[in-house]
Amino acid sequence: MKARVLGSGWVTSGGWGQGGSDALFGLDGGRLPELTRKDLFADPYPRFGRLDPFSRLGLSAIALALADAGIASWQEKRPIGLVADSRYGCLATDFDYFRALLPEEGGLASPNLFAYTLPNTLLGEAAIRFGLTGPGFVQSSGEGSPFAALEVALELLCDGDAPAVVAGFCELPPLSAGGRSEPDRAGAAFLVLAPVEEDSAAGPRLTYDGTWRVDDRMVTDWPGLIAACRQPAGSEFCNKRKEPS
Repeated sequence: MKARVLGSGWVTSGGWGQGGSDALFGLDGGRLPELTRKDLFADPYPRFGRLDPFSRLGLSAIALALADAGIASWQEKRPIGLVADSRYGCLATDFDYFRALLPEEGGLASPNLFAYTLPNTLLGEAAIRFGLTGPGFVQSSGEGSPFAALEVALELLCDGDAPAVVAGFCELPPLSAGGRSEPDRAGAAFLVLAPVEEDSAAGPRLTYDGTWRVDDRMVTDWPGLIAACRQPAGSEFCNKRKEPS
């Protein structure tokens, strides 16, 4: 299975950026940067401030990837798909909501939090913001392949279920009994994938045939994948970078 990589975007402990920028990509267990609406959107977007951390993290990376591909702006809805892999999903939000239920026999439960107790709410927010009407779902690969979402995206493209798919992972630092433990993949990263056109050489080619390659370079993890997919500067958010404080 093959696809063209039209763009990439990420939010990690190394900073935030996209394929057309010089921003660092790092999954080293450090603190994730906190992005604001103004970092990502020029126009007012009141919903952004109300998002739970999981949805805000994923939506930020999706926004950067779509901008890198040059398709963030829209006037008519597009049948572009969305696939996200997450080991823990919105578990942190679920715990926050449960803690809000304990006092007053549930009388203080937050309706805003309740809306984000499903991991696929993230994709719903992205679909609304960017006019995406293709297939969308969140999966959990557990200890499986780091590229599980990309494999599903390639299948969707091969089957003709979408003309393009935004696929990647979104992961908050995992929870433990004693608080937050060291994250092994905290952050979010997404690629915009489209079918390979024989008469077009634009964009690197992602191939999966039992092993993963970008053009002729084998990749086994997300840092290697992002490095192989980097494109020349020129996207909507080109060279924007924000280091974690």
